[in-house]
Amino acid sequence: MQVLNINHLKHGLKHSDNPLVRSVFRILKSTRGMSLPAPKVITTPLYYAYCGTQSFLSTLMRLFWWTPLFKGRLKHIGSKLYLYGGLPYISGPVQIEIGENCRVSGQTTFSGRSCAPSPPRLIVGDNVDIGWMTTIAVGQKVVLGNNVRIAGRALLAGYPGHPLDPKARAAGLPETEEQVGNIVLEDNVWLATGVSVMAGVHIGCNTIVAAGSVVTHDLPANVLCGGIPAKVIYELDVMSDKHATDTDGVQ
Repeated sequence: MQVLNINHLKHGLKHSDNPLVRSVFRILKSTRGMSLPAPKVITTPLYYAYCGTQSFLSTLMRLFWWTPLFKGRLKHIGSKLYLYGGLPYISGPVQIEIGENCRVSGQTTFSGRSCAPSPPRLIVGDNVDIGWMTTIAVGQKVVLGNNVRIAGRALLAGYPGHPLDPKARAAGLPETEEQVGNIVLEDNVWLATGVSVMAGVHIGCNTIVAAGSVVTHDLPANVLCGGIPAKVIYELDVMSDKHATDTDGVQ
């Protein structure tokens, strides 16, 4: 009721024909842009002090809270895990195995199909990035090979969570077995921002999927793909295995 009264008052001030009321409205509107003086000699040190304090506290939380809690939920964890920005949300009976030297955003979701005949498995290789707000829904098995890069807001949908039949969906029944499938990203695959990968998809090594694409079918190795559904745009000129070995570890 109070919100409605405030909105009614704002509408009356804005559309009134009374010159005095219109003047009051213009004065009130001008106050939205008011700010205190901000001399750089004061605000710049304050800004860096704020950022430094925030970074320090975030590091403490990462080392002594988020990372230990996350490790406690994993079936296997390699060394040099870098978990940043919070604690991932994990639901269902998913078993998670993470390799060496991986980086995982705390603003991610890992879920496992609760009615699966055996525990769903998420297998992450070495040197893998899983970006901000990514969701990995494991129906049976999801495999991320070595050196895989997953940018922000990606979705790997190994199961949909609901059946296609509307009556079954309204009754709260789970998806059918035909809707569930494995997802495999081979070594060096890169999913750009906002990519969705559907159940049963296998993406070959070195392949890049452009931002916003939806992958509904297998993709070959060494190609750039994009679109809805994702299709091959062109083949990539991938450097030789010898060159890749010689430059391994160079950022």
